[in-house]
This record gives sequence, C-alpha cells and structure tokens, in this order.
Amino acid sequence: MDKINEIICRCEEITREEIEEAIADGRTTVSGIKRHTRAGMGACQGRTCSKMIMRILQQKGVRNMKDMDIDTPRTPIVPVKVESITSEEG
Repeated sequence: MDKINEIICRCEEITREEIEEAIADGRTTVSGIKRHTRAGMGACQGRTCSKMIMRILQQKGVRNMKDMDIDTPRTPIVPVKVESITSEEG
C-alpha cells in the first residue's frame, strides 16, 4: 500500500514528503523550511500550515521550541495605481 502524501501547505501545494525532505536536509525551523519549500508563502501567509510544520518538526525530533521560530504573518500586499497615491485632492 502506498503512503498517502498529504498536502501540508494548501496555498503552495507543499506535501508532507517535501517538508520531511527539508528537515532531513538540515532545515529545523519553520522559517528554514519556508525558505526551502515555499510552505507558508501563499495567500494565508502560513496561518494554516505553520502549526502543522511545527508538529512535523516535533515528530522528527526537534524539541527545542525556541528553535522553532515562526515568521510573523503579514497582510497580503494589494497593488495600487501610482496615480492614487500621487494625486492631490482638494
């Protein structure tokens, strides 16, 4: 029976296998995994997957919680027209 490879980061379609490979390659923080795999860089900014990544890190033996830094989620940037910020009203 094949192992089901679950999606951990839905926004970027990053699988558990990809997260585990990143950990095996020495990435032992959420930020390190994010930079290596793009997990947490999608529309939700890691709100959905960061806790799952932390759980996987714990399952793989990373126990020091202060080593599991999480980047601060940021509001997605919305493009604006230059005219809207340079025009003077009134």
